[in-house]
Amino acid sequence: MELIYAALLIHKSGNEVNEENIKKVLTAAGAKVDDTKIKALVAALEGVDIEQAIKEAAVVSATPATAASAPAAGEKKEEKKEEKQDDNQAAAGLGALFG
Repeated sequence: MELIYAALLIHKSGNEVNEENIKKVLTAAGAKVDDTKIKALVAALEGVDIEQAIKEAAVVSATPATAASAPAAGEKKEEKKEEKQDDNQAAAGLGALFG
């Protein structure tokens, strides 16, 4: 994660996101510098519009999580009702055995 944070910080400051700048930020922060991971990040970010990626991520994170989980909560309530009905039926069946 620190690599992504470093790249975002560099981008936000208006500088070019490259290997040298990422190394400087990580070193200044006291983080471990892994040249292979830095090269992979710079290669992955090549041609990426970081501002657009940030906007898209903001839209996804702004989507309410409760809307997605609401049907699941409703389903759980229905399952509990079904379980109660099954318990009541079982009890009624036992009652019939004993008259």
